[in-house]
Amino acid sequence: MSLKDELEEEIKKWTGKLDSALESVRATDERGEKLLVNIKAYREDSGHFARSDSVKSFECLVWAWALLEIGKDLGHLTKQT
Repeated sequence: MSLKDELEEEIKKWTGKLDSALESVRATDERGEKLLVNIKAYREDSGHFARSDSVKSFECLVWAWALLEIGKDLGHLTKQT
């Protein structure tokens, strides 16, 4: 399997995980709302770049995940129950 193929597989895997995580997260405050907007924008950008630039697509997913985890760690985002 080529590096490009491996990267495309990782993009598919982590996109699915991110989409699932976003279904069960909510903002706890205004900062959390802003974080969700940015996370969703990076997710959308990843989809856009997936057709033309796998590296940029994956990079967008990394940023989305980072913002999601930081938001949860700081209490701006929480998992819905």
